[in-house]
Amino acid sequence: MNEILKQKAAGIKLLLTDNDGVLTDAGVYYNQDGELLKKFSMRDGMGVERLRKFAGVNTGIITGENSPSLIKRAEKLQITELHLGIKDKATTFKEICSRLELQPNEVAFIGDDYNDLEVMKLAGLTASPADALPHVKAQVDFVSSLNGGDGCFREFAEMIIEAKSDKYLSGTRNGSITLQNGRVIGKGQPSYIIAEIGINHNGSLEICKKLIDEAVAAKADAVKFQKRTPEICVPRDQWEIMRDTPWGRITYIDYKRKTEFGIAEYATIDQYCKKVGIDWFVSAWDAPSVDFMEQFDTILYKLASASLTDFALIQRILETGKPLMLSTGMSTMKEIETTMDYINAFDENYPLFIAHSTSAYPCPPQELNLRMIQTLENKYPGIPIGYSGHETGLATTVGAVAMGATFVERHFTLDRAMWGSDHAASVEPQGLQRLVRDIRDVETAAGDGEKRVYESELAPMKRLRVNISDEYKEKPSVK
Repeated sequence: MNEILKQKAAGIKLLLTDNDGVLTDAGVYYNQDGELLKKFSMRDGMGVERLRKFAGVNTGIITGENSPSLIKRAEKLQITELHLGIKDKATTFKEICSRLELQPNEVAFIGDDYNDLEVMKLAGLTASPADALPHVKAQVDFVSSLNGGDGCFREFAEMIIEAKSDKYLSGTRNGSITLQNGRVIGKGQPSYIIAEIGINHNGSLEICKKLIDEAVAAKADAVKFQKRTPEICVPRDQWEIMRDTPWGRITYIDYKRKTEFGIAEYATIDQYCKKVGIDWFVSAWDAPSVDFMEQFDTILYKLASASLTDFALIQRILETGKPLMLSTGMSTMKEIETTMDYINAFDENYPLFIAHSTSAYPCPPQELNLRMIQTLENKYPGIPIGYSGHETGLATTVGAVAMGATFVERHFTLDRAMWGSDHAASVEPQGLQRLVRDIRDVETAAGDGEKRVYESELAPMKRLRVNISDEYKEKPSVK
């Protein structure tokens, strides 16, 4: 990006766009009732969300069309600056600037046809898709490498984000990551302790709140859940298998549906965690679950060990721009390397955590292999390395921190005897309290590595040492 273009983009406060030929591919689709349908790009939708979240820039649409499909799309993306059936786009542009108290140079516009040229003369920054009319491409500041409906809006949005934000994904990996709430995770910082609730709430919001309360009482830093779309994550041949559950004998797919929280429950969790002052986030197991979670402003995403090779899911998480925590259980080093190559190809400085893990529930001590923390630290310098444990007992998790883990995660339950698949390998409330306490004691005890004689040692020194250094000998009093 040249300096002039960067300066223009850095001053943008609103991005306006045409619809057909920019957000859609200018194709014509009709349903059986003759209603005009539109095909929109998910990547462009992510561009709208990322502009709002990472650059504070809203999106508006000015179009000559009156499309119900466009209205629905705008509702989903929370675009309220929506102008349909517009014949004079320049006049609408001026009205928007006046009403929002914006200068024209603070507004960008992306279009593709001759009827966009007048508004382009007014906008501070202009762009077009790769397949725009030649005369239009000749007039704009930026021509996308992508066609309309194929991500051109997203590409333009990313350029604005990059120009406006020092916190954009570019930068260097320096061993720590600052979350959006200001908490820093990495070398030299207290270990970030995650109480993994997962599905141990057993589908009960009441149990969930009790777990959050206990995590707060233990002084954990975060609680984590698991979000799935059962119809995607459960193999079709297992749907109708019958299972005894707290809800009676039901099919496996119905059981998985029972343990999933929806919008009402997660809205309550969001509000409750903010009220009691604890971070929360999820392991997302499929792309629609990421779409669902983007309704909430969580601090990061976790990728479960089972998903380390699910590149469609990884891509969807990367598109959110939120820090990503990879868990590496049941994985070969080659698989870890392949996933790292995939992420680095997206952005070599993407904010990333790596958690060493062994995916056995519970995991025997001889398979924990905690030295992998240091192996990963040496292999991926600049990336915070942590530990996700599934063992019984607390000592080995404390040991992981002593060996350099910058964050730790343990499954958490009210009672290990409760019904459910993860309770037996979980820590109970008293155990979580001891775990946090012992980790903090180890961190305090680690010190700074500089040898010194402490005040508490002076009396034993004078009582027990044969030869005392001059600096510690009592000075004779002067009379």
